[in-house]
Amino acid sequence: MEIQSLKIELPDDVQIILAQSNFIKTVEDVSECLVNCVPNIKYGIGFCEASGLCLVRHAGNNAELDRLATEYAYKISSGHCIVILIRDAYPINVLSRLKEVSEMVNIYCATANPIEVIFIETEQGRAILGVVDGFKPKGIETDKDVDERKHLLRKIGYKI
Repeated sequence: MEIQSLKIELPDDVQIILAQSNFIKTVEDVSECLVNCVPNIKYGIGFCEASGLCLVRHAGNNAELDRLATEYAYKISSGHCIVILIRDAYPINVLSRLKEVSEMVNIYCATANPIEVIFIETEQGRAILGVVDGFKPKGIETDKDVDERKHLLRKIGYKI
């Protein structure tokens, strides 16, 4: 066995959801879920089929995101892993509904941070062990930081 990692740095306005699913129809079902949650969402999906032809299945309504999600999924090459890239929406807009998609098994991360996917390779294939999401904390928030956090949430419309 060999433990490996893949660093993914996203374009500035893109969010990633890295998950595991279990069936070829995942690509279509996730597509429907995303546009039902946020009609103007831009997205790309790459899904690693784990049996049969073992292809990276893909879909999207944005050529750049479709291409990137497919490339990331292929680089990870872990059975049934799914890479979802979104623009003009945030994971918070889609996660609860995405978890209801019947094929979804596990969500590893949902972020705009750079990530590092930690995976293992065996003779049979690859498996994702975990994800490093962003960076480690540099300290503990102060009262000023609390005020700034609350202001930001109200400014972007997530709190009243």
